[in-house]
Amino acid sequence: MRLYTTKGDQGQTDLLGDRVAKDDPRIEALGSLDEATSSLGFARAVAGAERTAPLLVEVQRDLYKIMAELAFVPELRPATYVLGPDRVAWLEAETDQITSEITLPREFILPGDTVPGAALDVARTIVRRAERDVVGLTGGGHLDNPQLVRYLNRLSSLLFVLARFEDAAHGTDPLRAKAPRR
Repeated sequence: MRLYTTKGDQGQTDLLGDRVAKDDPRIEALGSLDEATSSLGFARAVAGAERTAPLLVEVQRDLYKIMAELAFVPELRPATYVLGPDRVAWLEAETDQITSEITLPREFILPGDTVPGAALDVARTIVRRAERDVVGLTGGGHLDNPQLVRYLNRLSSLLFVLARFEDAAHGTDPLRAKAPRR
């Protein structure tokens, strides 16, 4: 089996139901989501707290569902490939639970106090880019599921608190962005 087809050598690729340029905004969003789930995989691999990895697996599966939803043209998309509000509610509940277990700083912080926390912060920034891409798809008329933007917005919050949770599990207090006054 060959892993390459050469069909993309002219700068086009397939959506499910359409052939588009590789710089199509839907492909850009899919790329950002793919990067986000890979980054979450790295964060999962280095996570120290026991509950982090299973939580990230669920998120990665949600992101794959979102990618499947975006990969179909609307008229061919199966209803089972549409992310529902229940997944947004799940993220909110998980974020609230973790937030209740840690003390969040009132100031901006500098990411990078622990490897797992830093990995989660990198993943958060990639999710934010994917969110911007999905907002662009919505504004461009390519997408009509408001749950996708909501999910990605909530996911960045979860990843922020999960990074602080990992930092706390390592006994580290986040470094404040603003230097203390002397």
